[in-house]
Order: sequence, then structure tokens, then C-alpha cells
Amino acid sequence: MSSKYKYHISYEEVLTFKRSDGSQGSINASILFDAIDEFERIIEVFEDVEIPIGDILGLRNLSAFVGEVFNLACSKVSNGYVENNPHQDGYPDLLIMDAVGKSLWDSLKNRLREKDPFSPFEAGGIEIKATCGDLRSAKWFGKQGLEKPVIGEQRKDYVTGYNWKAHHRETNNLVGLIWDFIDSKPTIVALTYCNYLTEEDWGRTVTPKEGGGRTTSVSIMNKGGVSKMYNGIILSLNDCNYTNKMFSRLSKY
Repeated sequence: MSSKYKYHISYEEVLTFKRSDGSQGSINASILFDAIDEFERIIEVFEDVEIPIGDILGLRNLSAFVGEVFNLACSKVSNGYVENNPHQDGYPDLLIMDAVGKSLWDSLKNRLREKDPFSPFEAGGIEIKATCGDLRSAKWFGKQGLEKPVIGEQRKDYVTGYNWKAHHRETNNLVGLIWDFIDSKPTIVALTYCNYLTEEDWGRTVTPKEGGGRTTSVSIMNKGGVSKMYNGIILSLNDCNYTNKMFSRLSKY
């Protein structure tokens, strides 16, 4: 890694996942670590050309954007071992091109625009979800004589907890990405991995209401799932002042 930020790596071997047929696949954790450098490079490009991505997207969409940029970065640094899922609603995000995955991928070359072969991709892979944590309401901040952090302002001192959201409760083999604004830019502060999430680790799936603002179904990880993710931290910012607060929020479950 050549990131401008220093990280503590807690696990640097392979991350494994089970396929639907019970066989096992894997990805080297180093691919995820190298992807942080590429992620930072892409974010810098937006800053260099003065595109205010946070103001354009808003915080909710910005978190999804952070995850998508990291997905792209993983593929780019993997030397062909990772392909991004070609369908926007596909599962999982990172398709692993080992012998099993490559064989299936090659057989689907003429079906890359279809959803069915990629949701799910039967050879499996890794899902990526990003979070910057939850804050109290602006009203609460006002009562404390404080201003709620806005886009570009660091959040760590006020985060009440972390969770991840998915479109369905079967989500597993999950890399949980935690990010914050550092130097006013989206910055990865931790990566965690769990390959034994179950449906019970996710809340009830909320489906869109007609005329409502939400367009996709969503399930929020519950405290059992967050506890599993906390136990699977593989990388964190090498800054005790930051990580002590982050870990205290993650470990409260």
C-alpha cells in the first residue's frame, strides 16, 4: 500500500466464501488493501477537476458511490482476478475469476446485459457495502449548542453507531467498508469481513411504497450482524484517537 494515510492491517491472508454448491472460493486480502490506493486516486481526480461529488449526490447517495468506487478499484488492481458484476442490481459485487468463476463468466459473455445470470452469480464472490455511521438529528445538535456535521466535515466524534444496508436478507460474504471525511474527502477508515452472516443478522426487508421516495427494497443489519462485522476487522486507520471511538461504537452490541 502507498496510501497517504497509515493503516493497521489485522489480517493479510485470504478471505474465503462458500458457493451455493458448498465449494469454497477465496480472494487475497491484499487486493482489497491495494484497492485503497486506487480509491484515493479516483477521489483525487474528482477533487482536481473541482467536481463537488458530495454536494451533487447528497450523503445517502455518496455512501453508495464510495462503495461503487471501491468496487471498481478492486477490479482494477486485481490483474483480472476480480470482475465487477455487470448488472447494477446483481449479487455479489465482486465476481472472483478463479477456475470456477472464470468458466462461468466465459459462458455468459453474450448475456452480460441480463440480470438473471448475475443475481446471483452462481460461482459466488464478495459483496461490498459502505457506511459512514449514524448521527443524531439536527434538533439534538441544536439543543447541545452544536452544529450537525455536514458533507466534508469529519463525523467520528458524533457517530452513534454503524450498520450496513442490503437489498435482501441473504446477503453474506460481506466486506463492510467504513469511511469518513478526512481532509474534507471521503476516506476509508476500516474494512471488515464476515462470511457467516445469516438472514437473522438482517432486519425485516422494507419494500418501496407507491409514491414514496425509496425505489428499492432495503434491509438494515441488526446488532447481531454488526457484532460479527466488528469481530472481522481486517484493516483500520492507524490512529488510536480515531479508531478507539470507532471501535467503541462497533463493539457496543
